[in-house]
Amino acid sequence: MKPKIGITEKNLDKSIHLLSIALSDEMTLYIKTRKFHWNVSGESFMELHKLFQAQYTELEETIDLIAERINKLGGKTIGTMKEFIHHSRLKESDNKYPSQKEMMKELLSDHEVVIRELRKDIEESDTKNKDAGTIDFLTGIMEQHETTAWVLRRYLS
Repeated sequence: MKPKIGITEKNLDKSIHLLSIALSDEMTLYIKTRKFHWNVSGESFMELHKLFQAQYTELEETIDLIAERINKLGGKTIGTMKEFIHHSRLKESDNKYPSQKEMMKELLSDHEVVIRELRKDIEESDTKNKDAGTIDFLTGIMEQHETTAWVLRRYLS
């Protein structure tokens, strides 16, 4: 049963689709961050191991919140790796085990892609979907990514 919350069914469906793509981006970034957490080595091993753990833990919370938002809007949440890969705007890094610096550069680049894409999603949620709740929700997620990107940038400065 679709919720009757002042958003048309068509716009609810568009918001659910948009959130499914955002969820897929978060899952891809989560898996990549977790992989780097498992495989980081070198002088700053423990510091980066803990940094990546904090980052994937935050992503895990965001993933759950997006899934719940999809359900609040009356949708079903995708949940297979195949679905996530299909919808994600980020690319995986198969068989790549980069250096510490390259790990941080790759994560920074992915967070910046997510930030840019969320800005577009926020605009679409406003102009096309008329979904103020999703605008606010995505803005909060974007701000989290901006903070993570800032931290990674500081390591690379």
